[in-house]
Amino acid sequence: MLVRMLYVSRATGPISRASVDSILAQSRAHNPDLGVTGILCWGGDIFMQVLEGGRGPVNQLYNQIVRDERHKDVVMLHYEEITERRFAGWTMGQVHLEKLNPSILLKYSEKPVLDPYAVSGKVSVALLEELIQTAAIIGRAESTRVALASNQ
Repeated sequence: MLVRMLYVSRATGPISRASVDSILAQSRAHNPDLGVTGILCWGGDIFMQVLEGGRGPVNQLYNQIVRDERHKDVVMLHYEEITERRFAGWTMGQVHLEKLNPSILLKYSEKPVLDPYAVSGKVSVALLEELIQTAAIIGRAESTRVALASNQ
């Protein structure tokens, strides 16, 4: 059974490009073996991530994230059983939200900043779907696997 899960968290320390690259590398290396796809959005001290795949692997990854000391204020925003993936093209795509046109963020929230804690999970999923349509997500899965470290 396939599920889609969306969570948000705050970083416990400063988010550097290197730390995000490390998280993405870990995800891209191990998610294919788990059958997990998704995207990671980040901006300021916020991480927002969608994970899609089998219920067991998605739940296991989420539990690892909750225990990861790099995260705090971890909140599951959306969880649903699905018949097909929306983020199947990404072993772990990425969006740096501070580089987006603020009008896209403003379309889905009161202010042109990312604050998934202030909107519903469905609104956050709608934002991510728009990011796919506008090609704002980078890091599509390639036919060859990148051999790096594990997710979280």
